[in-house]
Amino acid sequence: MSENFEKDIINEEETEEIIVLVDDDGNELEFIYVDTFEYEGNEYAVLLPVDENNPDIAILKVEETDDPEMVEYVPVESEDALNAVFDIFKEAYKDEFDFED
Repeated sequence: MSENFEKDIINEEETEEIIVLVDDDGNELEFIYVDTFEYEGNEYAVLLPVDENNPDIAILKVEETDDPEMVEYVPVESEDALNAVFDIFKEAYKDEFDFED
């Protein structure tokens, strides 16, 4: 998602879950897990970049694996689903983030 955002509130006391993703070039990118939302029977995770110079959030589909304690994050193929989940996220976190259009 290429929407820009600014963090409005940062709670230092909360434990942040860091997710490491690997891009197409093999670079590791760290994200903070924010929340999971359900849309049309699927779960989607919203991740914020640890790098403050990267304004893009990541929305990934959550899929179960053979290990019940592990999940797999996969790219969202549907632009409609991506936009819908982002809208759900913006509504749920409108008081915590200052979203820019």
